[in-house]
Amino acid sequence: MATGAMTHVKALSDATPRPYWLDDPSRPDPLPALVGDEHCDLLVVGGGYSGLWTALNAKERDPGRDVVLIEGQEAGWAASGRNGGFCAASLTHGWANGHARWPAELPALEDLGRRNLDGIEAALARHGIDCDFERTGEIDVATAPHQAHELRLAADEATKLGITGHTFLDRDAVRAEIDSPTFLAGLWNRTGVAMLHPAKLAWGLKRACRNLGVRLYEHTPGAELSVRRAGIAVRTPYGRVFARQAALATNAFPSLVKRLRPYIAPVYDYALMTEPLTDGQLADIGWRRRQGLSDSANHFHYFRLTADNRILWGGYDIVYRYGGGVRAEYDHHPPTYQRLAEHFFRCFPQLEGVRFTHTWGGAIDTCSRFSAFFGTAHRGRVAYALGYTGLGVGASRFGADVMLDLLAGRRTERTELEMVRSKPLPFPPEPVRSMGIGITQWAMTRADENGRRNLWLRTLDRLGLGFDS
Repeated sequence: MATGAMTHVKALSDATPRPYWLDDPSRPDPLPALVGDEHCDLLVVGGGYSGLWTALNAKERDPGRDVVLIEGQEAGWAASGRNGGFCAASLTHGWANGHARWPAELPALEDLGRRNLDGIEAALARHGIDCDFERTGEIDVATAPHQAHELRLAADEATKLGITGHTFLDRDAVRAEIDSPTFLAGLWNRTGVAMLHPAKLAWGLKRACRNLGVRLYEHTPGAELSVRRAGIAVRTPYGRVFARQAALATNAFPSLVKRLRPYIAPVYDYALMTEPLTDGQLADIGWRRRQGLSDSANHFHYFRLTADNRILWGGYDIVYRYGGGVRAEYDHHPPTYQRLAEHFFRCFPQLEGVRFTHTWGGAIDTCSRFSAFFGTAHRGRVAYALGYTGLGVGASRFGADVMLDLLAGRRTERTELEMVRSKPLPFPPEPVRSMGIGITQWAMTRADENGRRNLWLRTLDRLGLGFDS
């Protein structure tokens, strides 16, 4: 190992292998598991953002509705407590993906996304949820000449489509915002993204749900769903829940509706957290406006400042395990941590000597269209939303409202969307799935190197079956 690489690995030597966000003394105590039988109007399965927003919005719509939420571990324990804290207005994993798939309804999708982000901000104020919410925007940065060209084209296309709030930054302009020798250009989404503390958001939603009367049970996984004459029943380790309706918010974990499982490929994403930067270190890199950042490669990094001026640095590797399992032993991947550390100091050589305090990973519920899909099962008694593909911090609240609309049998501006009425293509079974993902990973790496999408990637684009995080 080269001397520089060894130095970067040593920066990991004291890192704690647990999510920084969850390693917090203000973490709430776990709630008791369900023992015996429960009866309710609405059962929500899953205590991440998707399930918590569903339970909260259900009670706000109808305070008299009897709602139970069950969570297999603790609320916010999985993706909702492990992500980067980028809360985006986009419902479609970026307007470009939305335009490629639903061009006719892109204006409506963009409008709904902005209103959803405004709704999140309003809900935080209404329920007194302090999660370090900062509406800073996000800059996509180019680190290769072809990426700079693509960002300029994207800025022009956004203007043509009437999408406001996006500003192209040339090399000098982007480095005036955040100084890295690797940055060649940027595209700044000024108002459509907020930074927040992911776990504090989940814990705040948990408290708000309980304050409104939601009965919440932790360490209570849903094991099996069955249909009854008056509704549905979900078996848990120590009891059952009988409900008129259910909303499934299990995302990367196997769905209780088995026919949905081929639509999700769980992939693992990893992140590092630095120690707090000094005032001098902050001055060396600028970053005065605290925007979220991501680079424009297929294998991309995302990075941001925390409230106490640490840098979260994540992404790049997309790790899929044969069979698509979600297991605790997959939550750590030292080769990725080493690679991320090397990339961090390449981006910010001014920060040589900074140490990392935390390393962690988690599963993302990837689907082939990169944005959530929705539907019902069991004659409309069960609704689901899944497949957020790493952009669920904001979009999960929209998904919660879609599920509630579907369960109510209401025609709304949400349920009339083609995005809501259509489904992505399922992933093929193993071993074809692993082979396809492996070939796609290789092709994406090549595209990052030469700026050209080969025949394999172009074919996936035409089929609408891709692989991204």
